[in-house]
Amino acid sequence: MKILYLHQYFCPPAGTTGTRSYEMARRWAAAGHEVSIVTSDALMPQESRGGYWEDEGFHVIKLSVPYGNRFNFWRRVWAFVQFAVLSSLVCLRVSKQDVVFATSTPLTIIIPGIVAKLRHRCPLVFEVRDLWPELPIAIGALNSPILKGLARGLELLAYRSSSAVVALSPGMADGVAQRGVPRDRITVVPNSCDIEMFQNDRGQSQKFLEQHPHLRGGPLITYLGAIGPINGLDYFVEMAAAAREVAPEMRFLLVGQGKAQGAVIEKAEKRGVLGANFWHLAKVPKTEAVGIFQASTLTCSLFIDLPEMRNNSANKFFDGLATGRPVAINYLGWHADLLKESGAGLLLPPGDPETGARLLAEFVVDAQRVERCGQAASKLAAERFPRDRLAREALDVILGAVGRSSRASSPTA
Repeated sequence: MKILYLHQYFCPPAGTTGTRSYEMARRWAAAGHEVSIVTSDALMPQESRGGYWEDEGFHVIKLSVPYGNRFNFWRRVWAFVQFAVLSSLVCLRVSKQDVVFATSTPLTIIIPGIVAKLRHRCPLVFEVRDLWPELPIAIGALNSPILKGLARGLELLAYRSSSAVVALSPGMADGVAQRGVPRDRITVVPNSCDIEMFQNDRGQSQKFLEQHPHLRGGPLITYLGAIGPINGLDYFVEMAAAAREVAPEMRFLLVGQGKAQGAVIEKAEKRGVLGANFWHLAKVPKTEAVGIFQASTLTCSLFIDLPEMRNNSANKFFDGLATGRPVAINYLGWHADLLKESGAGLLLPPGDPETGARLLAEFVVDAQRVERCGQAASKLAAERFPRDRLAREALDVILGAVGRSSRASSPTA
């Protein structure tokens, strides 16, 4: 089967962002399918840039469309539109495909998805990684009534044009169903845990700490991910500030880049924690992030207190579980429910970093509790979120869409 996989921000493990599409594509290729990915080179590692790239049995067609987390609103919109147009032209030129798999964000990925569906007369499967435009509207990024209307229209077009929808969390599935999509067309396939990558080579933590000796000597609390306004990383800084009083031996490490990076680092300087018990590293490839996760006592997934964010399926949450490290979060929703049910981490109070610091201090001094939570995290990763099984579930959705399309077009149907 030929699968045309559309993802504007595809990235391999040598890159510095999520690798869901890479991990899915290589497993589908290993299952005997011909997978072609159309993407931009915006988040690709430098050595992987260029028009064409092949790895792990699938091939990647890359378009030169710049993008960065620090882009302003209109520059981002231009990147979305530019990619939608250029990738649509690619979809018209590629050889006959059996199915199109389009993954958001951005929502504009549905434009080349529909072009490909019509050109190749095949089913379209749409993957929802965030509920758009609900989330941009909630955070104030989309204020214009005209743009809101266009975005909502594009959302409905995406759902109505798709034979099946893959949602990355139960809450996202609920949001899709509320738009009128029948439940039997929606499948939840959450982000996954790359257990083999994060647990096989335990020596990487030692290597990382040798390179950063100032992080030795006490519990290490880490955050690895985007530093955007929606992440609310003032919370992380304020926990570090409060920890100087209740647990001065704790070290806080922020790893990543983003639009709010300057403001967060400036706040850390003003609070007197930068270089004292708080450090920042630029974002690192996933292959290098393994050592940081392994060196962590506890890793964090943080967001502002926004109901729309409770449905997230953040990579950092699953990478922490994959490493067998306790995960701390400061938001409600399905992640909080998972941690409560499994005992795999710690729930921090939204909007109260001082109490968060106290809870961290109580947690890290209890070695048995840390060990239990780590074991629970490993168990949760293996039983609920193994990458191999979830890749098969996503492939089953695709095969089901193709099967239904074939039956519908059969003369005897």
